[in-house]
Amino acid sequence: MDAMRAATRDEESLKRRFWDKLRRVAGKIPFAEDLVAAFYCAMDPKTPSRVKLILLGAIAYFVMPLDAVGDLLPLIGFADDAAVLAAAITQVASSITDEHRARARKSLGEDFQQQD
Repeated sequence: MDAMRAATRDEESLKRRFWDKLRRVAGKIPFAEDLVAAFYCAMDPKTPSRVKLILLGAIAYFVMPLDAVGDLLPLIGFADDAAVLAAAITQVASSITDEHRARARKSLGEDFQQQD
């Protein structure tokens, strides 16, 4: 829990680690678009603080090097990340806008098609 608190305090570091990890694993996770939309919502200055905290907690869990289920395990390695993200999104779904989702699709299309 302390690692998650520390990760959310340093927003620039969290952003960098988020994009670094996403680039490494984007093709392995079926929830990439939701994750990036949640990221854009959390970074949006119009998003309420409560929503930002919930989403930043889920994003911090995703970027943590050690979590409940190791990300290196085939198929189940990201199950815990998906569950945490799904719980967070369920709580704040109305705050994740069509604009956040469009930005996510655009980012995933531009940034990750080049790696294929």
